[in-house]
Amino acid sequence: MDWIYLILAGGFEVVGVTGMNRVNKYNNVQSYMILFIGFILSFSFLGLAMKTLSLGLSYAVWTGIGTIGGTIVGMVFYGESKDWKRILFIGMILTAVIGLKLTS
Repeated sequence: MDWIYLILAGGFEVVGVTGMNRVNKYNNVQSYMILFIGFILSFSFLGLAMKTLSLGLSYAVWTGIGTIGGTIVGMVFYGESKDWKRILFIGMILTAVIGLKLTS
C-alpha cells in the first residue's frame, strides 16, 4: 500500500504544479483550488508512504514522478517543446528512480 500512496503523492504533485501554471496564466479561484488541493493531497499521501518507505527513496520517487509528469503535461497540454533531448532526459530520470528502487 505504501507504493500506491507514493504514486498517488506523485500524481497529485503533478496536479498541484498544473494548478500553479494555471494560476500564472488565468489567476482565478478554480486555478487556486487545483493548486491547493493538489499539493495538500500530494503531501498527505507522501506522509503516508513515508511511514514505511525511507526518506531518500520516497523523496526521489515523488520528485521523479512530479518532474516527469509535469514535463509531460507541459508538452501535451501547454505546447512545450517535444524535443528528443527532453524525452531522453525524462528517460534518464525514470532510469535513476528505478535504480534507486532496485538498490533500496
